[in-house]
Amino acid sequence: MSQFFIYALAALAEIAGCFAFWAWLRMDKSVWFLLPGVASLILFAVLLTFIDTEVAGRAYAAYGGIYIIASLLWLRMAENYMPDRWDIAGGLVTLAGAGIILLGPRG
Repeated sequence: MSQFFIYALAALAEIAGCFAFWAWLRMDKSVWFLLPGVASLILFAVLLTFIDTEVAGRAYAAYGGIYIIASLLWLRMAENYMPDRWDIAGGLVTLAGAGIILLGPRG
């Protein structure tokens, strides 16, 4: 499984899990939203262990950029809200940073 695919799945799992809490606390959804939300957050944590790096912090740091892009996609697709140019610019900057962290040559 490719590293990008793992990151994408992890981002979807984390955002869905966090959104379950948002829906419960901010949108007056049922407390039962939390069950799949917690399962999703557990899946997120497990998925990040499959990233091919020798240290956890590097996997988490690179994931940050992927998470931001995924969050902007969630904003558009799940919440039907168009990210503005500053959202997109910020997402691209963080994605570049994630690429540098993940793909940079190690000595």
